[in-house]
Amino acid sequence: MTSETTVERSPAAAWPSRARALLRAPGLVLSVVLLVLVGLAALVPGLLTGQDPLTGVPADKLLPPSLEHPFGTDQLGRDLLSRTVHGTAPTLRAALLAIAIGLVPGSLLGLLAGAVGGVVDDVLMRVADVLLAIPGLLLSLALITALGFGTTRVAVAVGAVSIAGFARVMRAQVLRVRESDYVEAAHASGTRWPGVLLRHVLPGAWGPVVVFAAVEFGTVVLAISSLSFLGYGAVPPEPEWGSLVAGGRDYLATSWWLTTLPGLTIALTVLAANRVARALERGTGEAS
Repeated sequence: MTSETTVERSPAAAWPSRARALLRAPGLVLSVVLLVLVGLAALVPGLLTGQDPLTGVPADKLLPPSLEHPFGTDQLGRDLLSRTVHGTAPTLRAALLAIAIGLVPGSLLGLLAGAVGGVVDDVLMRVADVLLAIPGLLLSLALITALGFGTTRVAVAVGAVSIAGFARVMRAQVLRVRESDYVEAAHASGTRWPGVLLRHVLPGAWGPVVVFAAVEFGTVVLAISSLSFLGYGAVPPEPEWGSLVAGGRDYLATSWWLTTLPGLTIALTVLAANRVARALERGTGEAS
């Protein structure tokens, strides 16, 4: 009876220790809160601002930050906070698309290389080494030149560049898991290799790859914003984080908020994503 009571109360008893652990990591808590706000800005921008991001008031142009306009206004009198909030959705959509493009083909190639081995492994990994040796931004620019401009094309280019990294991580995990006792036991029981691969190897290798995707998220957001800053992203007047920073660079000497505040939004989002990703990485390492 006593043991049953202890088992029933143990989940509730664990909450104080979890709360204390969170309080000991205020940076992680702030990062999660910031990412939640970024998610709300992308999904329901009207919750954070009621201003029209495309319509400006000429009399209100280049106003500094105030209670009415927390981020100030741009050269056309448009509310900069509204444009930053509404620019979250295209930036995050492009980032998620880029992660998906890197994750799915990269994981399949890494799974194939680690499972088959031999010549297939050597060829795929040498190609991955070549791609990883080229600076990512330079390779993305080359792909965009072939694909054309636009947010979706920027996402495709950035995602294609990350395929090699995902393939490397998946291959390493497959090589680690395939030597496990339960995989050898599945082989000994007569299970065919495709079944072993899908039922045992892939589930065991998937966790670190997902964590790597979380780590890559911040890098992808920064790459997409950089390419948008260079003019390869959204077409004006559609707001996007990188284009907002680029749009205010001519007024940097007199209206610092046009570049500083959208740039600070990008930096904080990337830092928060990296902080959460590091926490997930530590948790995965402890679990393994």
